[in-house]
Amino acid sequence: MKNFKIQLLGILSILFFITGCDPDGIDPITKVDPGADAGAPEVTISSPLDGNTIKVLDEVSSINIKFKVVDDIEIALIEVLVDGNMVATMNDFKDYRIVNGEVVYDNVTNGDHTVTVKATDLQGNVTSKTVNFSKEPPYTPKFANEYLYMPFDGDYIDLITLKSSEITGNLDFAGEAFLGSNSFTGAQDSYITFPFDGYVGTNFTATFWYKVSSSPDRAGILVAGANEERTQGFRLFREGNGDEQRIKLNVGTGSGETWNDGGVIDVNAGEWVHVAFTVDQTQTIIYINGQQMNTGSLAGPIDWTGVEKLTIGSGGETFSYWGHGYDSSSMDELRIFDAALSQEEIQNLINASSKTLELSFDGNYQDNVSNRSINVVGTPGFAGEAAEGSDAYSGAEGSYLTMSSEGLLSQKFSATFWYKVNASPDRAGIIVIGPEDTANPDAQNLRTSGFRLFREGNAAEQRIKLNVGTGDGESWNDGGVIDVAAGEWVHVAFTISETESTIYLNGEAVNTGGMASPIDWTGADMVSVMSGAPRFTGWGHLADASFMDELTFYNKVLTEDEIEAIMAQ
Repeated sequence: MKNFKIQLLGILSILFFITGCDPDGIDPITKVDPGADAGAPEVTISSPLDGNTIKVLDEVSSINIKFKVVDDIEIALIEVLVDGNMVATMNDFKDYRIVNGEVVYDNVTNGDHTVTVKATDLQGNVTSKTVNFSKEPPYTPKFANEYLYMPFDGDYIDLITLKSSEITGNLDFAGEAFLGSNSFTGAQDSYITFPFDGYVGTNFTATFWYKVSSSPDRAGILVAGANEERTQGFRLFREGNGDEQRIKLNVGTGSGETWNDGGVIDVNAGEWVHVAFTVDQTQTIIYINGQQMNTGSLAGPIDWTGVEKLTIGSGGETFSYWGHGYDSSSMDELRIFDAALSQEEIQNLINASSKTLELSFDGNYQDNVSNRSINVVGTPGFAGEAAEGSDAYSGAEGSYLTMSSEGLLSQKFSATFWYKVNASPDRAGIIVIGPEDTANPDAQNLRTSGFRLFREGNAAEQRIKLNVGTGDGESWNDGGVIDVAAGEWVHVAFTISETESTIYLNGEAVNTGGMASPIDWTGADMVSVMSGAPRFTGWGHLADASFMDELTFYNKVLTEDEIEAIMAQ
């Protein structure tokens, strides 16, 4: 009986369903007239952005072309062109009114290029959008007469010639750097050699940053020799003990050799030291931290006969005797020049080496210091004006830049930029290098490491403030006030030493904040520019609609004189 009742209920349900439908058994579909074609399709290209620059080691690379096409009736055809040449066409779409497309183009060579996306609708209306981008070598020489540059950021490549070094033994990188993400270090019976036949001529200079290790107590550093006779090429090496190491140079002149006993590095200081030596036709000079240490006279110009390679981090095959084997010290930013630089030029090199990041915002977001990847969040723009150069960053709601902090963090830190403040919103993040606050994902505010530069105020004035995390605590610097109504570019700088932070406005120190201990960088692996997001949002310090220009980071504490000199550039 129970089964019969269930079956009867099922039949009644089916009858009710049928009577609720139209006679044909389905709900009617009402045709909607799309109306008249209101115009041509809309085309947006999101990658590459106009003015983008690609810098990679490969001579030929690829790009992802990303775009969006919207039409009010129906898209009939999409064409993608690179430098005027067709690379893709599309005419079959799942959604015929909105198309989010992506095309990979893998034949990008060095030079200027264009990407064009051309969309045609059913009525024959056509819209074309074109953006310009360029591909450059990973490094363009920054200094006159620069012929070799090895930053040792995870490889042993000369970024000027793109030639690779030959590895002997088992090498790894130092895991630290003066500039960038890494540096070279030798190991027992291990070193690198680079093709080098004396193409720099009889006048040349070699420079590098060096953190000396006294074990072993002597080592070859840079050696370019033809044999063990020392009458050709040169040999830069060190000798000493656990307290001090002396940098020395030997140069072969064909019929003889000359010696330069150089200068001493304090081993116990454990600091990066800038080492340079110059060779011309009459003398050699060794510099340490820009200071001339010693001069050696030459009976004649250097002889390059038979020299075929440069050995880095050891005496190698031609100068391993006298115990000048491998060097366990760290070396960074090796450069060779085909001229004997002056002391002033060497000092300029040292000053330039303190820059770790430089964003000029002249129509792009390219880091001028290194091949650093910059991520664009939202839709920031450019100001159409600049404090320096041709353009500046213009902030927008929900928009900012992010990048890895690798190679940017040091116990001594400074940043400088030009700033034209917009007081709406009344508070914003400007630069944040901080950790993720996993306990508060929707209102992040972990302040025990990294730093947070931000502004707060009203329509009349905005105060620039700095918070620095010291591991066990935090340090506050209430900075100084910018007059909003003035509508002027203001130069902003701040420095962080091991004991204090200082904020400067237009070259004048406006406030200092004491620090109980040095800055702690734990977990601070991301940099945000022009917003507190994503790691400093708990107090509403979001995107900044102000203008920013010439943002630069340094791995040193700038002096007031240096900041004023930067402003005057």
